[in-house]
Amino acid sequence: MDWIEKLDGNVIVSNAEGIIIYMNEKAIRNYAKDGGAALIGQNLMDCHNENSRRKIQEIMTTHQKNVYTIEKRGRKKIIYQTPWMDGDVFKGIVELSLEIPFEMPHYKRD
Repeated sequence: MDWIEKLDGNVIVSNAEGIIIYMNEKAIRNYAKDGGAALIGQNLMDCHNENSRRKIQEIMTTHQKNVYTIEKRGRKKIIYQTPWMDGDVFKGIVELSLEIPFEMPHYKRD
């Protein structure tokens, strides 16, 4: 899975209890001021505000994804949080954070 280490975006994975079990290289660099690799083993709930904790709990309970865009420091990103499932068993959450252009084409391909 070396490709995921080099991906130009953050990849963070937690287990079913919300404990961070994986961060790719970019995520570790981007979260350096918050602890970087030391965040592995920490609970997602300890890294977020109350509103975000509610959303994380909702993903853990309903197994529904949460997708949105943000603008931060002059960059636009898509945040894609999805449950990690093994059949019907909830295993954790995968979060992808990818930079996207402010203006981007949209294609409808029915």
